[in-house]
Amino acid sequence: MKNLTGNCSGNLQRLALGLTIFSQSAFAEEAYSPYVDQAQPDRVYWGDTHVHSSLSADAYSMGSRITPDAAYRFAKGETVTTSSEQKARLSHPLDFLMVSDHAENMGVMSRIVAGNAYLLRTENGKSTAQGFKDNAVSMRDLLNSETAEEYYRLMSGVMSVKNGWKLDYGVDESFRRSVWDEVIENAEQHNDPGTFTAFIGFEWSGDVMLHRNVIFEGGPEQARQTFPYSNKDSQDVEDLWAYLDEYDERVGGKVLAIPHNSNLARGRMFALTNFNMQPLTKAYAKTRARWEPLVEVTQNKGDSETHPLISPDDEFADFETQGFFGKVATGKQSKPAAQSKLPKKTSAGTKTQAQDKAPQKKSAKAAAWAEAPQQSPVELVAQSFARSALKLGMDQESKLGTNPFKFGMIGSTDSHTGLTTGYEDNFWGGLGVAEPSQYRAAIFSHENAAGYAAVWAHENTRASLFAAMRRKETYATTGPRITVRFFGGWNYATDDAVRPDLARLGYAKGVPMGSDLALAPSGQSPNFLIHAVKDPGGANLDRVQVIKGWRDGSGALHEQVYDVALSDDRKSNAKGKAEPVGNTVNVADASYMNSIGDAELAIVWTDPDFDANEAAFYYVRVLEIPTPRWTAYDAKRYGLGDLPEQIPMITQDRAYTSPIWYTP
Repeated sequence: MKNLTGNCSGNLQRLALGLTIFSQSAFAEEAYSPYVDQAQPDRVYWGDTHVHSSLSADAYSMGSRITPDAAYRFAKGETVTTSSEQKARLSHPLDFLMVSDHAENMGVMSRIVAGNAYLLRTENGKSTAQGFKDNAVSMRDLLNSETAEEYYRLMSGVMSVKNGWKLDYGVDESFRRSVWDEVIENAEQHNDPGTFTAFIGFEWSGDVMLHRNVIFEGGPEQARQTFPYSNKDSQDVEDLWAYLDEYDERVGGKVLAIPHNSNLARGRMFALTNFNMQPLTKAYAKTRARWEPLVEVTQNKGDSETHPLISPDDEFADFETQGFFGKVATGKQSKPAAQSKLPKKTSAGTKTQAQDKAPQKKSAKAAAWAEAPQQSPVELVAQSFARSALKLGMDQESKLGTNPFKFGMIGSTDSHTGLTTGYEDNFWGGLGVAEPSQYRAAIFSHENAAGYAAVWAHENTRASLFAAMRRKETYATTGPRITVRFFGGWNYATDDAVRPDLARLGYAKGVPMGSDLALAPSGQSPNFLIHAVKDPGGANLDRVQVIKGWRDGSGALHEQVYDVALSDDRKSNAKGKAEPVGNTVNVADASYMNSIGDAELAIVWTDPDFDANEAAFYYVRVLEIPTPRWTAYDAKRYGLGDLPEQIPMITQDRAYTSPIWYTP
């Protein structure tokens, strides 16, 4: 192991004094100038492919009033007025963004409130309009409620209209065209090749959180030749893939889909049966691998890397668990006790009269799919998290000849505020009603301040970024802009880790993240060139880990976590475990010190347990030292001294690279 820099002392936490302006760090670039003949990507680009604006029916119904135009301007570093009438700005902008509004009733809610006569002709339109009128309250007044009881009451009213996003408003092709044109025009207006990339896209919201973000590589001339595909068209993801295939064949436009929130999919995201409850086929596996090369592994609604039930020996597995599988892990709710104070209609929503008369109907097939299968908790968890899905994919490949779950990793926010904020000290919340206030730490502490997509690309353009996503040269972070390089090969030298042209050697001698290793030379084990650099304005690094999964000769699936680079000159013990890096967090002050950890870690690591006859994958997880969680920053800002003890105040942010696979 080689730690390339020493400790950086000093308090680098970025506690903001108010709610209006938050600080973000600049991205870290390679520490050398590219060679004249270099053909490989030499820069990481930071972005978010999952942000909802006021065009999303659920976002609007939960208080968001940020338009797509404002969402793009915020991501580019401009000051915008938030839904709660505050000013917000990113001090360092993102490189790319996709506003991915739900295809289902896209643009309907905002137009109903604006008095759109076409929508108000329907009973559902009239009822929804009345619901908004009866519960009219500004987000500013809501967040500045004088008491918690007043906050609960006002929020309950706002949320009561949420279920209206599922209703039928009789929209026709002309209406859909007007909204889709608005989406396209906003992206095109903000797309600035070489400076900022604005992707055209939308979200297909399959039942049981089987959602996909659909991202188009091309511009308006291609995107206008289709419409967003919604769950009203079909709940079957194979029908979504058929839509993508038809678009590709007819238009010649490149497109892909990114699954998200597998942690809340109740065992269905990586199920080993299709929508018809039939075993997966080779055709299914090939189609899924074609259209879904990436998975969003971390975001506001929790982390989807792994879970304690399926990774019991991984001390860092229980990270931001949420929902059903949070209960499975602990035997109790993953949300804080303060949630129980909420009126029932706040958390579930109150149906309007029209909703009671016209409930959503599902086919028997869709209803069967939505029900959690009769499987054990371990089986359900294994089919809901990325690490175990990668293992299941290898097993399916041994049977089908194709791996359906051979995906890379990215992060994004799933922000329903229009604001893409991923840092703990500038987290704006996932919903309009959950923007910063003195009440949200107790009510919404289950929300995760995450994440971002990191893409190694040649240039900041739609074509270049899309190509990098397609080849999976991407990684996820839970917010910090940690720079990570990960290469695999057979003949890296130990000193390659300290070379200034590390990346050039990485490509020359092997393959980058998202790729396949060549067949093993006789008697050799693969080695991996790894380089991680801290967020320039953030916390030091605790460690670099390699996560290995493999399928042995008997068909059993395994995993192992290796601490391959430890900060502060620590060493692993005989059992492969390392002492904790320490903890400098002052919760009361929402601060920490970079007096522990390292700013940079690099190593060439060789797999000590390699078997050339066994299929395997490897990915890197980089951990920061402990830092204050966003709840601690809220407690500091608002002087909160009576929060429930189970609300977490400390976190360890991290990065996950796309895997490198070995197939014998």
